Amino acid sequence: MTKNAESLILLYTGEGKGKTSAAMGQMIRALGHEARCAVAQFIKSDPLKLDCGEYRIAQSLGVTWAQYGAGFSWEGENDLLNAELAKKGWQQVRQWIESGAFNMIVLDEFTYTLSLGYLDCEEVCSYLSSHKNHKGFPHLVITGRDAPKALIAVSDMVSDIQQVKHHLQSSHRASESMIEY
Repeated sequence: MTKNAESLILLYTGEGKGKTSAAMGQMIRALGHEARCAVAQFIKSDPLKLDCGEYRIAQSLGVTWAQYGAGFSWEGENDLLNAELAKKGWQQVRQWIESGAFNMIVLDEFTYTLSLGYLDCEEVCSYLSSHKNHKGFPHLVITGRDAPKALIAVSDMVSDIQQVKHHLQSSHRASESMIEY
């Protein structure tokens, strides 16, 4: 995906692991074509606390990264915090889109903001539909489970990631969070 290509909305959804990794791969590809990239990460908590490798490499490559998550929505007050942060995050994403400053924006775990009702799905999808053909609209890469039908409809590519087998499911590796390098 080059910075001069027609803008696309790519959606990675489904129950399997690897949606964020796929989005980061798209971003790395875009950076290889000298694209300007940004990430708005929803729901997940501070990437520094999570020791997030994709955050560290993105920072080293000059990617703008903004965090709009408090952690799992079912823990403590996170549901309320995530709802508040989702509104701030969506406002920031719209500003990035309208500024024309980026060729690609990753909206990581964004589907949850719609499926959990933090943002009005119809309003978000209407905005995307009415703006995606405007000059300067960036490629959007959206991730998360339970993508609403309206988001699927407005997207140009949808991949439904299904888990067949995962190393963290086996009992002897359940405590591991990442393959050690």
